[in-house]
Amino acid sequence: MSSDRRATLAGVSVGDGLPVVLMGALNVSPESFYPGSVHRGADSLLRAALAMVEAGAAVIDVGARSTAPYLATDIREEEEGRRLGEAVQMLVPKLPVPISADTTRPAAARVALEAGARIINDVSGLADVAIARLAARHDASLIVMASPRRHDGAWGPLDTVRTRLGEGLEQAIGAGVPDDRIVLDPGIGFFRRGVVDWVSWDIQVLARLEDLGDLGRPLCVGVSRKSFLGALTGHESPSDRLSASLAATTVAVLHGAAVIRTHDVAATRDAVRVAERFRGDSPS
Repeated sequence: MSSDRRATLAGVSVGDGLPVVLMGALNVSPESFYPGSVHRGADSLLRAALAMVEAGAAVIDVGARSTAPYLATDIREEEEGRRLGEAVQMLVPKLPVPISADTTRPAAARVALEAGARIINDVSGLADVAIARLAARHDASLIVMASPRRHDGAWGPLDTVRTRLGEGLEQAIGAGVPDDRIVLDPGIGFFRRGVVDWVSWDIQVLARLEDLGDLGRPLCVGVSRKSFLGALTGHESPSDRLSASLAATTVAVLHGAAVIRTHDVAATRDAVRVAERFRGDSPS
């Protein structure tokens, strides 16, 4: 395993001693929890992606199926693959940054990789290890998120997240993905049943991200407009949670996040750069 906490996401270096990388989140799934992230039609999607790149996104993450754990919005794998493949195929030749495919399903991942995606972002924690095998076969990078399991209830937030990430990392390496192409995600917003309430869970994990450093991999954190922020602020609509998202992003950066996944690249860039200076980073 690599001795430092650095990795490469499709040529983008992330980790210790490097500027925080911004990942712009776009969706072609009408079911997504935040309608402002959804883009119907190639022109709308391309305009949004180019605007994110201009604002500072080094990676564009495209999702074609809602993975919010509190929504019953599943779609067939064939439909997800169709949506994802069309979006990735259109964006790849027109963007100067790599495309990440946000999917947990091997068939959809295969379509995205064949269309030109160079990163797979799997929020299931490699529930199906075939995702990792596909990433290895296509020389792609991999983001592995901590994902809940049925028997998590007896453990605290940090122990649970560390265990799930460790399992996912071991599976990914075993499937042939080099550890220097793997980034881990603590799964903010996905753990809804634990020894503490779900809002306290997310707060504890964010406040102690540095405790996950012993896993040896950079961390990607996504807090953008998530429901725990709505619970904290009283804003039921995701469209009203930008300020809270920026505050939570600042906390994540101060505690060691290397990649920030966001729907709002320009505003998040400013929050990240301020937070970097407070944690002692040199100017980007």
